[in-house]
Amino acid sequence: MVDVEHASGPGWDLHCGRWESALSHVGEVDALIVDAPYSERTHAGQRHGRRDGAQWVESEQRWASSRGIGYGHMAASDVVDFVSAWAPRTRGWFASLTDSELYPAWRDSLRSAGLYVFAPLPCVQVGMNVRLAGDGPSNWTCWIVVARPAALHKWGTLQGGYWGNPFDAGQNTATASRRSGVVGSKPLWLMRALVRDYTRPGDLVCDPCAGGSTTLLAAVMEGRRAIGAEMDPAHYLIGKRRLERGFTPPLFTERRAAPVQQRLLGDDDDAP
Repeated sequence: MVDVEHASGPGWDLHCGRWESALSHVGEVDALIVDAPYSERTHAGQRHGRRDGAQWVESEQRWASSRGIGYGHMAASDVVDFVSAWAPRTRGWFASLTDSELYPAWRDSLRSAGLYVFAPLPCVQVGMNVRLAGDGPSNWTCWIVVARPAALHKWGTLQGGYWGNPFDAGQNTATASRRSGVVGSKPLWLMRALVRDYTRPGDLVCDPCAGGSTTLLAAVMEGRRAIGAEMDPAHYLIGKRRLERGFTPPLFTERRAAPVQQRLLGDDDDAP
């Protein structure tokens, strides 16, 4: 598939096509935050034995149970190709959501690209998937693999995981999929948290597997710039419409002191 369409708006650029061609013109980005396809095992599990939506909202159960993941899974070789293409173009943090099957491939590929890879961060969403066949535990966790260039050492301590409240519709995975129109979409609160933690205002955030453009929307909402690509024309149109609708800034905001970022390594040259 070639890049067949392009849309843009205040702070965002979205291309339709495979990222290899649709984003071939993109030079360096400040951060790459991606929810790429998961492993074959996870994709098969969505079709057999699990259902998005937990037991929390009946209408969401019906919506999710009638759909499966309609896009292909990723193999370890795909991860290698992806990292090889994007690691040299990413100045700052590289954050990828994945499953336990593909985590080793992301870790090893990022290390081979010369990045410092941290231990995987859990993203727990209670009731995210409920096992309907067989026995054993359900899967409520995906993993966030974060890595940075060795020279990037002035960021500070960040949280060690993310927790979604299953009773809050805004934090529910099934609600996120339903609202975005793309099965497997991550909640907006999660992507906003990742954008806040791994980028700074004005940074250019890239998502080569945009899906319903949740990451791009999160970046714009947090005062960053965003660029991405989505290969599925239907999903591209969904994301395009979401971005074009924009968002309403909250009328009341909680006043919080700016976080103090502690040095991870060495001394700051500009320290007083």
